[in-house]
Amino acid sequence: MLWASSASDDVDLARAIAQAAAGVRQQLGQCPADLIVAFVSAHHADRYAHVPALIAAELGHGLLMGCSAGGVIGGGRELEQQPGVALTGAFLPGVRLQPLRLNSDALPAPSAGAAAWHARLGVDSHDAPHFVLLPDPFSFDAEGMIRGLDAAYPGATTIGGVASGGRETGSNALFLGSETHRTGLVGVAMSGNVVVDTVVAQGCRPVGEPMFVTTCERNVIRGLDGRPPLEVLQELHERLDARDRQLARHSLFLGIVMQQDRQEYRHGDFLIRNLLGIDPQTGALAIGALVADNAVVQFHLRDAATSAHDLEAMLQRYRQTETPAARGALLFSCLGRGRFLYGRADHDTDAFRQHLGDVPLGGFFCNGEIGPVHGQTFLHGYTSAFGLFRGKES
Repeated sequence: MLWASSASDDVDLARAIAQAAAGVRQQLGQCPADLIVAFVSAHHADRYAHVPALIAAELGHGLLMGCSAGGVIGGGRELEQQPGVALTGAFLPGVRLQPLRLNSDALPAPSAGAAAWHARLGVDSHDAPHFVLLPDPFSFDAEGMIRGLDAAYPGATTIGGVASGGRETGSNALFLGSETHRTGLVGVAMSGNVVVDTVVAQGCRPVGEPMFVTTCERNVIRGLDGRPPLEVLQELHERLDARDRQLARHSLFLGIVMQQDRQEYRHGDFLIRNLLGIDPQTGALAIGALVADNAVVQFHLRDAATSAHDLEAMLQRYRQTETPAARGALLFSCLGRGRFLYGRADHDTDAFRQHLGDVPLGGFFCNGEIGPVHGQTFLHGYTSAFGLFRGKES
């Protein structure tokens, strides 16, 4: 298994693809690119339809998948708010690639039996597949897809990002094979000699103490440790320092513990979700997730320093495992990260290289990030989700 990543900021699409493809060819040497992952900034929107043919002319006819992007990542660079093309090529001996092309109206219900999902995707669970998904935000039910895959393919790893760069239905592009689509989802199922590890950095730190949800209805929490959530929040606000009080006005979230059998909770143990509103009469709190009685939750704050620290902690934890070295990686990062959050370019890419070395890394800035938290896949926001690829055989 061999991976390569390169990017170009040339304003001309054909030249940008040629430059990025040259970098990929140089890194792959004599090995063909079995999989080509392409991300193209909105500056090239008027020529999206030409992308597959231009890439095929440069890199041959390996399986192409990719999408439009608000910013692209490749070759150690994060190109934001400027023209950008990022290409990742992978030589994958012993790996089977099944292209995926779906529209929401043909998607089985998440509760449909596994056989319905296997038949619709053409992927058997006995193949032990892993999935890379690129849905359009305006025309595809990404969360329904994720729930269905988790149920139908237990043990599979699913990673990906929601296409960006466009602002309405039909303005994004999804690349698969020789075609450019404007709606739905494209992706790939990978099976055989491949392992996909993940690092999902949600960029938050806990404040206050963990609490039990004592009363709730779907996504509305009515009791935290037997008290109205509004009362808990008011008490928390009084205990915060001046800086965190200011931060809590616009960057306060709720973390839901995904493994409740632990005595202590660390980075990565929480699923971070938005606060949607508070009922001043009852003190109830609505959040962006379904919750259950006795779930353990804790409020969280997010800022640049916290996001940087969280990413460092997650990458360091991954590096300290006995996992064999990755051969290549894809990064799906929120549009709200990057230069907008950190005040400089290449922050997450630099952190990745500092901890994991010169593993080829490609990706893009997304409208939503897909990745697992303790074995269950979610659609995230403000997150950097890394998929790290290696062979089963050493």
